[in-house]
Amino acid sequence: MEPVDLTPVERRVWRAFPTGTPVDLRDGADDDPENGAAWGPGRTVRAEVLRKLLLRPPVDGDVAALRLTGARIVGVLSAYYATVEHPVRLTACHFEEAPMLFGAHLRRLNLSESYLPGLDAGGVRVDTTLRLTDCRVPGEVRLIGARLSDALFIERARLGRADGPRREVLQLSHSTIERDVVGDELVVHGEVRLDGARVSGRVKLDDAVIANPGGLSLCADNLTVGTDVIATRARFDGEVNLRGATIPGLLVFTQARLSSLRATSATIGEVWLREGRVDGEANLLRGAFGLLHVPPGALGGTVWLDGLTYGALAPRLPAKVRIAMLERDAEGYVPHAYEQLAAAYRQAGDDRAARNVLLAKQRRLRRTRPGYARLWGYLQDVTVGYGFRPVWAAAWLAGLLAAGAAAFGSRPPEPLKADEHPPFNALFYTLDLLLPIIDFGQEKAFKPSGGYQWLAYGLVIGGWVLATTIAAGVSRTISRQ
Repeated sequence: MEPVDLTPVERRVWRAFPTGTPVDLRDGADDDPENGAAWGPGRTVRAEVLRKLLLRPPVDGDVAALRLTGARIVGVLSAYYATVEHPVRLTACHFEEAPMLFGAHLRRLNLSESYLPGLDAGGVRVDTTLRLTDCRVPGEVRLIGARLSDALFIERARLGRADGPRREVLQLSHSTIERDVVGDELVVHGEVRLDGARVSGRVKLDDAVIANPGGLSLCADNLTVGTDVIATRARFDGEVNLRGATIPGLLVFTQARLSSLRATSATIGEVWLREGRVDGEANLLRGAFGLLHVPPGALGGTVWLDGLTYGALAPRLPAKVRIAMLERDAEGYVPHAYEQLAAAYRQAGDDRAARNVLLAKQRRLRRTRPGYARLWGYLQDVTVGYGFRPVWAAAWLAGLLAAGAAAFGSRPPEPLKADEHPPFNALFYTLDLLLPIIDFGQEKAFKPSGGYQWLAYGLVIGGWVLATTIAAGVSRTISRQ
C-alpha cells in the first residue's frame, strides 16, 4: 500500500519500484552530487521512504528494484542486519548522512558517482557486486568483515579529506571477496586496510594515490589473493605493509612510488619494481619470492634482507651492482644475503658473478673481525682472493720465481761442499726455496750469503704463505660445495 504522506517525487520513486523502472532526477542545472545539499524538493527523497521499499518482501513474478539517480537523500538510510531481496542502485546521489548497512544482506549494491559523508557497512553480505565507482566520501568507508560473492569496484573514488585528520579511511580488514578488488585511479587521504582479507581474484590499484604521510598508506598484512596485486604507476605516501601476505601471482609496482615497503614473511610469485622506487626502508626479512625484479636505484633507503629467498633476480646486472645493495643492510653483515645472491647467479649460469659475490662476502666479513684476523684476511685477499682467484697465486709464484732466478743467476751462492754438489741451477734453486714440499737438491747444496741470504729467507716465507692461503681457499671452496 502506498503511504499517503509521500511527496510527488517520492511517489514517483515508489511507483517505479515494483517494476524496477529507473528514476533519474537530474535536471542539468548542477548535477554534481557533492553540491547536492542545494538540490530542491523536486530532487529530495527521505531515507525512511527508501528503507520501506527495500524491506518489502518479494512477490512472485515481481522484478522489483530500486534504481534512483540524482537524488538528495535526507536522513539515515538504515538497514542494520536487514535482508534486502531487491537490487539497489543509488547512483549520482547526495547522501546527507552516512548510510548504515552494518550486517545487512543485499543482492546487489551500486552507489557509483554518489557523495556520501561515510559508509558503515561492516559485516555486510552482497550476493553479487558492490560498486563505489567515482564516489566521493570525505569520511570513512567501513567494510570490515564484509562478504562479497563477486567483486568490489571502487575505481576513481575519492576518499577522506586532504585537509582532515589521517585515519583508516577504507577498511576492508578480514573481508572476503570472491572475485576482484578494482581500485584504479582511487585517491585516498588516509589509510587503506586489507589486513587479513581474502580476495579470490586480484587487487588492482593502477594509478591509485594513497596518502598517509608518516603512517601506513596500505596495511595488507596476512592478505591472501588468488592471483595478483597490481599497482602500476601508483603512489603510496606512507608505508606499504604486506607482512605475511600470500600472492601466488604478481606483485607489480612498475613505475610506482612508495615511501617504504614491508614484506616480511610474505610469499609472492613475482615482485616487479621495474621503473618503480621505494624511497625509504625496504624490509624483506624472511620473504619468499619466485622472481625479484629490482633494477638499480629501485630501493633507495636501507634494506632488511636476512632470510629473504628468491629463485631468480632480474634484470641481469653485474655482481658489483647487486653487492652495493647488500652493503646497505640495516643489520650490517648478513651472510645469508650474500649466499642467496650467489645462488641466484649460479641458477642463472653465471658462476663468475657468484664467485664475485662470495668474495665480497669474505671482504665484508673481514670488517667485522679483530685486527689480527683482518691482517690474515688481507693476506688471503691479495694473494688468492680468498680462494676465488687461484690464478693470482700462480701470478705471485711466477713473479717470485722470476725475481729469485734472476737474482741468484747473476750471483750464484757458494756450495756447502766444494767437491760434493750438483751443478747450480738458479731456476730450480728458487723453486726449492718457494715450494716447501718439493726438493730438487739445490737448496741443500748451496748457501747464499749477505743480502742474498735474506732474499732466500723471503722466498721461503713467501712460499709458505702462498701454500697456506691456497690451502685455506681450497678448503673454503670444498666446504661450499
